[in-house]
Amino acid sequence: MNQSIPVLELVVATPQPQVVSAAQYLAWEPQQERRYELVRGIPIAMTGGSLAHNDIAINLLSALRPATRSQNCRLNMADAKVQISDTTYRYPDLVVSCDDRDRAATDALHYPCLVVEVLSPGTTARDRGEKLREYRSLPSVQEYLLIDSQEIFGEIYRRSQSRFWLYETYGRGEVIRLESIGIELAIETLYESVTLPRDTVG
Repeated sequence: MNQSIPVLELVVATPQPQVVSAAQYLAWEPQQERRYELVRGIPIAMTGGSLAHNDIAINLLSALRPATRSQNCRLNMADAKVQISDTTYRYPDLVVSCDDRDRAATDALHYPCLVVEVLSPGTTARDRGEKLREYRSLPSVQEYLLIDSQEIFGEIYRRSQSRFWLYETYGRGEVIRLESIGIELAIETLYESVTLPRDTVG
């Protein structure tokens, strides 16, 4: 008679992410080879972007530089952290602060007026959801701009006079208004010399 042999299941416990303080994160993160955001006290490694993502961010930086310089605003991209709260720090693709208190900042910006994220397939849901809620929680933020890296398309969330936020989208041939720094730019400017993935399909 055959006897059944019990199968032993090996359960490997997944270690819980270690929660750290803002001071610990700010001292530890600059020493790492990769960039890490702090999300509710937990350091999260950031993933790399595509060439299109990088090219769009550079084009936007070039377009905004004259206006921010003339207004004595601080313009940073990629490696500049924004403090959302005591437990959360984010790395937007581009950020502008016109607040005097941010001019001497060394660890992170605290009073941005414009925050920009370039959307990638792996980050779109987070940028439109979790990060949108976080940036809107900062009283200084007037506009949150999202630029698609797959096609020519942009969207902006703008703080109104009331507690509500306005939403606008931009496509081919349209002009993006950035009221927080008082400029307008054709959306095609952001995609100059950029090879979009959807342009190569078919």
